[in-house]
Amino acid sequence: MTGETLPGRPGTLTAHEEEKLREFWVATLQVFGVLDPHADTNGTSGDSEVSNGNVKSDTSASEKPKKKRFSALRRKHKDDDSASTKSSSTASRISNASDAEDKYGQTKEFHDALASLPPASIRAAFWSMVKYDHPDALLLRFLRARKWDVDKALVMMISTMRWRASDMHVDDDIMKNGELGALEDEKGTDAEKKKQAEGFLMQMRLGKSFLHGKDKAGRPMCFVRARLHKQGEQTDESLEKYTVFVIESARMLLEPPIDTADYAPVKFMIKCFEANYPECLGVVLVHRAPWVFQGIWKIIRGWLDPVVASKVHFTNNVEEMSEFVARSQILKELGGDEDWEYKFVEPIPGENDKMKDTATRDKLLTGREAIVGKYEKATIEWINSEGNKPDLKSKRTELAKELRDDYWKLDPYVRARSLYDRVGVVNAGGKLNFYPKVKGSETQTPVATSKVETSTDDID
Repeated sequence: MTGETLPGRPGTLTAHEEEKLREFWVATLQVFGVLDPHADTNGTSGDSEVSNGNVKSDTSASEKPKKKRFSALRRKHKDDDSASTKSSSTASRISNASDAEDKYGQTKEFHDALASLPPASIRAAFWSMVKYDHPDALLLRFLRARKWDVDKALVMMISTMRWRASDMHVDDDIMKNGELGALEDEKGTDAEKKKQAEGFLMQMRLGKSFLHGKDKAGRPMCFVRARLHKQGEQTDESLEKYTVFVIESARMLLEPPIDTADYAPVKFMIKCFEANYPECLGVVLVHRAPWVFQGIWKIIRGWLDPVVASKVHFTNNVEEMSEFVARSQILKELGGDEDWEYKFVEPIPGENDKMKDTATRDKLLTGREAIVGKYEKATIEWINSEGNKPDLKSKRTELAKELRDDYWKLDPYVRARSLYDRVGVVNAGGKLNFYPKVKGSETQTPVATSKVETSTDDID
């Protein structure tokens, strides 16, 4: 396996793909309220500025207006121009027709999001999801998942922002309160919170799934031990929160028998990866599946997008698994050589004390907002540019790096510490150690792996 960046990623875009990315950024910034959907987006590079959420152009009113390079979306109907507001203007360009690919009802969620959430909230949800990722990489995941159809990619992305902010409360609850918050609820007197916390922590303590090590391509691995799942032991809510917590924790690592066949969590995980975390699976290995799983797989496969289904591989022995993971890094419980066992380290009182320092947090958030504004302005300049402009691309790349570095300064003030922080996998500044030294043991020397970027297909 090589460490070469895959197609359709930042730095490897074809001219056609880059054009689609520009179109997607125009549509995205219009939904955010940063670009006026009725404004000309073909001003001279450097003449536009972001101010109070709008783009102001220095172009003289006496000059003949230039033709727009990009409309927000290719219009489905000619009468779409009758829209009078930003939300209705954007929404009207999305077809309400039944779409065979819209199996999760995301078109309705898209319209609901535009109707119920102000542009600033959608924008905040987007930049919160970006964290330390390259903003282009995030948009490109949605574009690839929707086969470069900008309309469908926008529907998918805005629906995801609504899901994160309004349905799951990913950043203002699950990741903000984390394991220590669950431990406090478990010891508390609120019966409902106690029940949900017990279900969440039970799964953490069991090690129903966990992140450990890397495969031959350098991707972090997530192990799911289906045998530990017993239907009805946890509520659907605690299962879903746990699933999202594991997936979000995996993002921190990016440089993604028959009575255990509980279809509710399986469906939720499928929706997560297909609808809300697109293009985040590298490969799925189903190891030593019992023969009865053949019937289960026929059902599950029917729920999967063909691209996702193609990433599922069945392995029956360590030799087959070693095609993807070095034998020395396959756990002994799976027949490999790595002598490592999952152990849950309980949250430590006071580990999230930095989150109480709201003054520092707010100062960092203000600084981050300034970088975001610069990135959006540079993106508008890039959208408006003619031909290949290496200086503008370089400027956006540098700002993306600045956003990445800045996130890790903010991280301890907005994200509760997790198991992976406590055991030394995730360290200050985003430094990762997939095989941290355990007290009283020698540090494991990992097999050399290819260096991959966070924007590739990420999680095993």
